[in-house]
Amino acid sequence: MDKLLTARKAITDIDAKMAQLFVQRMEAVAAVAEFKKEHGMPILDTAREEEVIRTGSERVESDELRGYYTDFLQQTMNVSRRYQRRLIEGMRVAYSGVEGAFAHIAATRLFPDAEKISYSNFKDAYNAVVNGDCDTVILPLENSYAGEVGQVTDLLFSGPLFINGTLALSVSQDLVAIPGATLDQIKTVISHPQALSQCDKFIKAHGLKEMSFDNTALAAKYVAEKNDPTIAAIASEDSAQLYGLSVLASSINEAQNNTTRFAVLSRSENRQVAKTPGAHFVLMFTVRNEAGSLARALNILGAHGFNMRTLRSRPMKELLWQYYFYVEAEGNIHSYEGKCMLEELAVCCDRLKTVGSYA
Repeated sequence: MDKLLTARKAITDIDAKMAQLFVQRMEAVAAVAEFKKEHGMPILDTAREEEVIRTGSERVESDELRGYYTDFLQQTMNVSRRYQRRLIEGMRVAYSGVEGAFAHIAATRLFPDAEKISYSNFKDAYNAVVNGDCDTVILPLENSYAGEVGQVTDLLFSGPLFINGTLALSVSQDLVAIPGATLDQIKTVISHPQALSQCDKFIKAHGLKEMSFDNTALAAKYVAEKNDPTIAAIASEDSAQLYGLSVLASSINEAQNNTTRFAVLSRSENRQVAKTPGAHFVLMFTVRNEAGSLARALNILGAHGFNMRTLRSRPMKELLWQYYFYVEAEGNIHSYEGKCMLEELAVCCDRLKTVGSYA
């Protein structure tokens, strides 16, 4: 009996210490949640959880107990995520379009518990974060078939927000119309210009007239409201279900590996993500109107060991025949080499802007 009482007293004492440590841990979790909310980061960080569980289990020398401790850590991570969700559920995420749009789908996958706020266009969604009405905004960077989203690239160049993450979302475009309509009745198809471009072959094959809309889900909503069997929209199956439409043709996009990459943008830059293995950064700049100035800028990136993955040019709206450049490269731009690179670029670039980093 004394042995049992002694063991139970030891457990009680240990539990008291664990309770104090639990409170301390959850206070640290709250700080993590605040950081994630400020920088527009999703709650689930799979790589971090795997690291915590792996390193934690290695601290237990007993083969018999190590598995139980791994279970304990997994439950602890589940509790931490639930607490973060409670703290972040007031988070407001802006996106362009309406419920059912691909941006809304991306926002839901990244921030399932946050409030999603709809805006009619990219600029308004972007400015909602600039003005503090929302905490983060989800905007499309590029599509694997139709290329960059120029309006968003321009906002990145002119605005103050930072990219802190990306999401590649597989996109399947469907032709949707009011119930009872048939494909041979359709005369006009409406959608976002990117979606129209992705389905150009199908549109031409059926001799359809095109009409542009701000986004795919709004196009679906318009078709439902018009109740006209001669008008169809190119949108997602989710949008069709949301607005009571029928799918006349599925996956009409020419490229079946059609993917749109979305960016998570916030007011604060998350410099910690730049330190993670496989990190990339986005850099935008203009070069002086001198022979070889662009080549010098690109050589500086390579000289400091940064592997450039993307290079695009965009016309500057305020200056005729002048361009700015968009670069994505591998590496930590906030490292010593990154700082040296930026100092050298400042010599040959008129404007130079670090837009953010993502894993």
